[in-house]
Order: sequence, then C-alpha cells, then structure tokens
Amino acid sequence: MATKEMEVVKGLDLQKYMGRWYEIASFPSRNQPKDGIDTRATYTLKDDSTVHVLNETFSGGKRGFIEGTAYKADPSSDEAKLKVKFYVPPFLPIIPVVGDYWVLYVDDDYQYALVGQPSKKYLWILCRQNHMDEEIYNQLVKMAEDVGYDVKKLHKTRHTDPPPEGDEAPKDKGVWWLKSIFGK
Repeated sequence: MATKEMEVVKGLDLQKYMGRWYEIASFPSRNQPKDGIDTRATYTLKDDSTVHVLNETFSGGKRGFIEGTAYKADPSSDEAKLKVKFYVPPFLPIIPVVGDYWVLYVDDDYQYALVGQPSKKYLWILCRQNHMDEEIYNQLVKMAEDVGYDVKKLHKTRHTDPPPEGDEAPKDKGVWWLKSIFGK
C-alpha cells in the first residue's frame, strides 16, 4: 500500500500550543531512559518568538530533564516545521544537537497532537492529560501509519495517577541523559 506524503499543520497557533504536554506514546530513543515514566514536555513562548523546551521524565523515582530551544525552521513559512536545539551533555552544555520537530496533527482545541520528523525515526503522541481516549489514540496511530511510520515501534509511556506536580527546576540535571548513553 502506498503511503501518503507527510504533511504538517499549517498555521499552528504557537500561543495555543504552549504549556504542558504528556507523552502518551513514542518511538524508543537512546536519549531517554528505558524505565522512564511520566514523561512530559513544557513549552514556553519567549519574547523573541522562540520556544523554551523543558523535557522531563522520571526514572528510579527521580526527575531528570533536558532544556532546549525550538524555533521555526523557515520563519517565512506557515508550516509547523520546527527545529529543536539541545546542548549536551546537559550538565555541561557545550555541544549543540539540533533535530526536527514537525507537528503532523493537532486537534482544533489543542488537546492532543502527533509529532514526527522527516526521517521517521522519531514519533510522539502527545496529550494535555496524562491519558488519552483509546479511540483518539488509534486515530493518531493510523495517521502516522498512513504517512509511512512503522507504528509497531510505538511504545506507550506509563503515567502515574495523579501525575507528578510542580514546575520547579529538576534537581538531577543531566543524569537521565548520561544514563541513557549506557542503555539504562
């Protein structure tokens, strides 16, 4: 079966997209601990129209995180093709790592989203809540499959109820990144 061409959201309202998103499912990444739970991202629009990115996960009962900056790949385009830049290692940020962050779908109320990138090596299903209706989840999986993602690689992220609270800066900066290098 032929796959559709990957399209991205046009006219993404960055202001509405800001805030906390919970990772419902993703392709496993060597940049995240295998035992990570309650994974979430918090986006904050800055005065220069870039976005502060705070990615967090909990591993072994401890909060780990990495911070970065997102920006439009082409400022003159209305397509939701962003670049995200992180510096590694997080505890001594010296090496910039830039990746694609393409918003493939977001619902009208900005409550759930499908995010990928052109190589199709990474895929995220995000939601404003730490859980998602199975019917919506299946629709998003189908959208990803239709544009050529190998959805068998999707891994659902475990979340606790209630989710961890707090917006304070995590204390163990960089530990999850360092652990991920060693496959933990």
